[in-house]
Amino acid sequence: MSIGNDRAVVITGASTGIGAACALHLDRLGFIIFAGVRKPEDGAVLQQSSSERLIPILVDVTDQPSIQRSFAIVSERCGSSGLYGLVNNAGIAVPAPLEGIPIPDLRRQLEVNVIGQVAVTQAFLPLIRQARGRIVNMGSIAGRSTIPLMGAYSASKFALEAITDALRLEVQPWGIQVSIIEPGAITTPIWMKSAGDAAGRDVSMEVALKRLYEPTVAAVRKVVDEAAKRAIPADVVAKVVEDALTAPVPKTRYLVGTDAKIRAFIGQILPDRIMDRVLTTVLKLPH
Repeated sequence: MSIGNDRAVVITGASTGIGAACALHLDRLGFIIFAGVRKPEDGAVLQQSSSERLIPILVDVTDQPSIQRSFAIVSERCGSSGLYGLVNNAGIAVPAPLEGIPIPDLRRQLEVNVIGQVAVTQAFLPLIRQARGRIVNMGSIAGRSTIPLMGAYSASKFALEAITDALRLEVQPWGIQVSIIEPGAITTPIWMKSAGDAAGRDVSMEVALKRLYEPTVAAVRKVVDEAAKRAIPADVVAKVVEDALTAPVPKTRYLVGTDAKIRAFIGQILPDRIMDRVLTTVLKLPH
């Protein structure tokens, strides 16, 4: 049954993974979808599996002119009805030990996952205010707890938690709801892409530093590979995004996946030092 009622939703990072799953799922429900992609061919692939309601828009969340061009397209199409939903999904992962992560890579991690989310939100908020719409930020369980090599990525998701909380209070006078989704392990190309990038950083890292962190890198990669085998489909996240957009009173936070719920629970009850010991044992970290 269609429940979109011609409501329009912008989704960033819709080329693959969670973003693509959200775009196609919401399209099937009857929403008008503006699917943010980086390349025209990615949009063409999405349209092969969607209705005519799905409209690809080229948007790079780190490029202000790109964001403004996307806003102009959406504004012209939506008119006085405004924008019902914004799903800030675009994101990258930059795994590396903090001592060895190239500073340009750290800046890009934060630029895409934090500053880009705020830039897109700033651009579309006037349209969302018109429709008394909703904002859904794609966080991660890594925004509640982290592990070695994921400090930069987790920092970006921790920041998104704070941004979501502040924004929710700031926009409540206009009836705008703001939620954050916190998935655990999800089947998505982001980890394959980050693994390739990590290989490049390994090459550029000085030999002595690389040797120091080899045991930690090997231990974490083994655990991540095992987690990937148990990852749940991106469609599961898409259904949670649906709830955040359609529930009469959406949750402020949505934990997705058993692993995310377990990590969140453990993080609430264990002191930091005990958590460190647990992670060291479970991940088989050098100590």
